Amino acid sequence: MIPPITKVAAQVDQVFLLIFGVSTVILIAITALMVWFVIRYHHTRHPKAADIRGNLLAEVIWTVIPSILVMGMFYYGWASFKALRSVPADAMRVQVTARMWSWVFEYENGKRASTLYVPLDRAVRLDMTSVDVIHSFFVPAFRIKMDTVPGMQTHAWFQAQRGGSYDILCAEYCGLRHANMLSTVEVMDPDDFRTWYESTAAGDEAAIGLLESYGCTACHSLDGSEEMGPTLLNIYGAQRRVIDANGTREAFVDEAYLRRAIIEPDAELVEGFEGMPSYKEEMPDQDLDAIIKYLTGGAKRDLDRGRQLMEAEGCLSCHSTDGSEIAGPTLKNIVGREVELADGSRTAADDEYLIEAIIDPEKFIVVGYDPIMPSYEHLTEDELQAMVDYMHALSENND
Repeated sequence: MIPPITKVAAQVDQVFLLIFGVSTVILIAITALMVWFVIRYHHTRHPKAADIRGNLLAEVIWTVIPSILVMGMFYYGWASFKALRSVPADAMRVQVTARMWSWVFEYENGKRASTLYVPLDRAVRLDMTSVDVIHSFFVPAFRIKMDTVPGMQTHAWFQAQRGGSYDILCAEYCGLRHANMLSTVEVMDPDDFRTWYESTAAGDEAAIGLLESYGCTACHSLDGSEEMGPTLLNIYGAQRRVIDANGTREAFVDEAYLRRAIIEPDAELVEGFEGMPSYKEEMPDQDLDAIIKYLTGGAKRDLDRGRQLMEAEGCLSCHSTDGSEIAGPTLKNIVGREVELADGSRTAADDEYLIEAIIDPEKFIVVGYDPIMPSYEHLTEDELQAMVDYMHALSENND
C-alpha cells in the first residue's frame, strides 16, 4: 500500500470524505423523501387536507440524528485542524519570506534557497511572513495553506512520508505576476538532504542562488529578456535612462550604481519600469558583495576604475558617454567606430588607436574637432587599459 504524502494530509482527506459521504447520503435521502411525499400525499389522493397536530417520535428523530451528524463532523474536523496546528517539538524550522513575486526559504544554518528542500520523514515547521502584501503559502499535495502577512508571523508544518517534488503556489491574488509565484517542495533522502544542507556553493552558482533566494530573478532575467525589471545580462557598464529627484538623466551602471539600485531602488528608477522593495535591512553585506561581484563579472574589467580615471583626468568634460557632442567625440559606441582624421586618412577606433590617441592626441586629430586635448603620457599601461575597458563597456551595451 502506498503511504500518504503526509499524515496530516491523510487526516484531512478522511474528514473530507466523511463530510462528502454524509452529505451525499443526506442529499439522496432528502430527494427520495421529497419524491415519496409528492406521490404519497398528492392532492388527487388526498383531496381533503388532514390536520396533523405533531409527532413526538418524528421530532426527536429529526433533532437527534442531525445533531449527531453535525457533532461527529465537527469532532473529526477539529481533530484534523488540531493536527495541522500541533507542531512536533523536534521539528526542523525554516523561515519563509514571501514577496512580489517569489518565495525565500532560510534554514537554521543561514542557508537560503528559492526551493524548499526537506528530508524525508522529518517534521518541518514553516515560520512565515511577507515583506510587502498578503500572500498565501499553499502546497496542495500536503493540504496546507496559510496566509503570510506583513509584520506578522504565521506558521504551518508537515512531515513528508514520500519523496518527490510538490508544487508551491500563492493562493492569494498579490499583483501582476501572482500566477508566476511558484516554487516546489523537494523531499529528499535524509543523507542527500544533509549533503545539500552542509554544502557551500561557490562562484557564479552561489551568486545565482542568492539572486533567486532574494527574489531578484522573479523580475530580472539573466538571459537578456525583459520582464518586470531590466535584464541583468551584461548590466555592468551599460547606460540606463533613470528618473531621480532632479528629473531624467543617463546613468552609467558601475558598482556604485548597482549598490544603490539594491539598497535604495526608489532613488533612481529606470525609465519604463516600476520600483522594487529595498534590501537595506534584509541583505547582509557579504550577500550584497557576492551579488555585486557576479553582476560585475568578477571585475574582469575594472570599469569603475576606468570611469574614475577619466573623470579625474577631465576626459568626461569634453567627451560625453550618452551620444551627445561636447568638445570632443562622444565615447558612446566608440570602439570599432570609423574615424576620419585631419590628414585625410580613415582608421578604426580599436584598442591600439584609443591608447595612442590618449598618449599622443595630436597624432590623431579628428575632423570637425579642435586639437585641444592634452597628452596623457603620464598614465601607466594599467591605467590606459582601464580607460579602454571602460570605453568597451560604453560600446558593447549600447548598440
